[in-house]
Amino acid sequence: MPVIHTHVSVKTTKEQREALKSIYGQAITAVPGKSESWLMCPFEDEMPIYFAGDDAPAAYIEVNVFGNKVDRSAWEKLTAEIMQGLHDVLGINEDRTYIRYTATLDWGWNGSNF
Repeated sequence: MPVIHTHVSVKTTKEQREALKSIYGQAITAVPGKSESWLMCPFEDEMPIYFAGDDAPAAYIEVNVFGNKVDRSAWEKLTAEIMQGLHDVLGINEDRTYIRYTATLDWGWNGSNF
């Protein structure tokens, strides 16, 4: 049950969101046991984001997974792939992107909790 929630300051098109969704679907496999088949990808664009005192294009990404711990090397690989995708698809530089990772055992779906 991974979620990659994308907040960006730039406008996105359906095609760009589809491209990122595909990149994320491949990238999430860096986390053992995770795949695109359970991946949720909400997108919020044109969000005012100020970073380092200005409003140049920026991104804040939240990655949440069901589980109690994820090896740091998986997060490192995921970071590289997400940031490359944001740069390639939206032109957002890596030094203007934050990614926040969380793993939790408290996860609800389909009327109950895992």
